[in-house]
Amino acid sequence: MTFKSLTRRTILAAGTSLMLAGSVVMPSFAEELDVEKDELKFGFIKLTDMAPLAIAYEKGYFEDEGLFVTLEPQANWKVLLDRTITGELDGSHMLAGQPLAATIGYGTKAHIVTPFSMDLNGNGITVSNEIWEMMKPNIPKDAEGKPIHPIKADALKPVVDKFISEGKPFNMGMVFPVSTHNYELRYWLASGGIHPGFYSSTDTSGQLKADALLSVTPPPQMPATLEAGTIYGYCVGEPWNQAAVFKGIGVPVITDYEIWKNNPEKVFGLTKEFTEKYPNTTLAITKALIRAAKWLDENDNANRMEAVEILARSEYVGADAEVIANSMTGTFEYEKGDKRPVPDFNVFYRYYATYPYYSDAIWYLTQMRRWGQITEPKSDEWFHETAKSVYRPDIYLKAARMLVDEGHVAEADFPWETDGYKAPTPAADVIDGIPYDGRKPNAYIDSLNIGLKFSQSADG
Repeated sequence: MTFKSLTRRTILAAGTSLMLAGSVVMPSFAEELDVEKDELKFGFIKLTDMAPLAIAYEKGYFEDEGLFVTLEPQANWKVLLDRTITGELDGSHMLAGQPLAATIGYGTKAHIVTPFSMDLNGNGITVSNEIWEMMKPNIPKDAEGKPIHPIKADALKPVVDKFISEGKPFNMGMVFPVSTHNYELRYWLASGGIHPGFYSSTDTSGQLKADALLSVTPPPQMPATLEAGTIYGYCVGEPWNQAAVFKGIGVPVITDYEIWKNNPEKVFGLTKEFTEKYPNTTLAITKALIRAAKWLDENDNANRMEAVEILARSEYVGADAEVIANSMTGTFEYEKGDKRPVPDFNVFYRYYATYPYYSDAIWYLTQMRRWGQITEPKSDEWFHETAKSVYRPDIYLKAARMLVDEGHVAEADFPWETDGYKAPTPAADVIDGIPYDGRKPNAYIDSLNIGLKFSQSADG
C-alpha cells in the first residue's frame, strides 16, 4: 500500500494496532462522523463545473469522511434528476434551477434540497461564424480593431430582425428549461430587445411571442449541432464554448461573468428524504465538497492545471486538456487568437461561492416567473419560503464549523453572520444595468423591461 492510498480510516485502524504495541504516537484527528450510509453513487454531467466532485474523489476527501463514492456521468439533466429522485443516485451535480423547479412541481414533483453551491460563473454564449460575421459591423472596436467587450445583444438584434423579415426562424440552444443557461441566454437577449419567448400552462416550448427560438441541446452536442446549422448559437458551460473556438466553427461573444458578475451556477442536490434519513452522511458529503472547492481556488488557482489534467480524463469531462485549460486557468478565448484574462471565469471557493444563498435561489425563481414557468403571481413571502425550503445554509455552516475545528479551513472563509441574503447586486455588475435585490423579488421582476409583470400571465 502506498502512502497516497492511505485514508483516514486506514490510518486510524493501523494506528490503533501500532499504539497497542507501544511503538508510535498517532496524529490527532477530529472525531469522524458516524455516517449512516458510507457507500454512495453521485451523478454528474460532463462539464468543468463538476470539478468539486472529481477533486473530492481524487484527493481522498470523501474517504477522509468515511465515504466510499462512485461518480457516474449521466446522459442528460432529466435523466440525472429522475435517477436522484428514485434513489438510483444518492446525490448529483445539478442545475441550480432543478431543485427549485422540482420542489414547486414544475416538470416533475419532488422535494430536492441543496446544502452546497458548486461554483460561480462558468458559462458563455457562442454564435456560429456566419452569425458572428453579421454581428461584427454592429460591435464597437478598440484602437487595435478588436471587439470591445462585453458584447451586448444589441449587436445581434439587427441579425435576428433580418431573419424574421425573411421568414426564417432564429434557432438557439440551451441545456435545459430550468438551467442557468436558459435564463442567462434569455437575460442577455432581452437586454438587447430580443424577445426569447414565454412558457405557459398550455405551451411548454418557451417560444410564445419569441423573436429567437430557444430549445434544448445536451452540452456535449452543442458544437456539432452548431456546425450542422441546426442552431445559430447557444449558451453552455465549459468546455463547450472553447470547443467551438478550437474546431473553428463558432465565436463565444460573452461570458456569464459579463452578464452578471459572480452569478451563481450549479449546486449539489439531494432529496430532502436523504438528508433527513442520513444527516451525518449529508454533513460528511458537504465537508468533502467544501475542501475540494478550497483546493481548486487556493494559492491564486495554483492547482488549476492539475485539476485540468484530472477533468480531461474520460471518466470525467473527457475533453482535450488544452480546451479545458483555456477557461479553467483564468483566461478565455473569444475569436481564435483573441485570448483575454478572465481570472474569475470559474470560481469555486472565494467570494463565499460555496454558501447556498437564499437570494441566489430567489433569482432563479424570479426568472421562472418572468418567463411564465411559474404561471401565476406569487407574493414576496412565497419566494422567500420556497428558497428556504430548498437551500440549506444551516447544514452548510455546520459542516464548515467542523472543518474549521479540524484545521482544514479558515474561520474567515465563511459568512457566519449572514441572514442568507447577499447585498443587492449593483447596476454596474449586470449587463442591462438593472440592480437585483433578493429581498424584493416582485419589485425586481417589475423592473425588467421584457417579461411578465406581477399580475400578468402568458396564458392571457
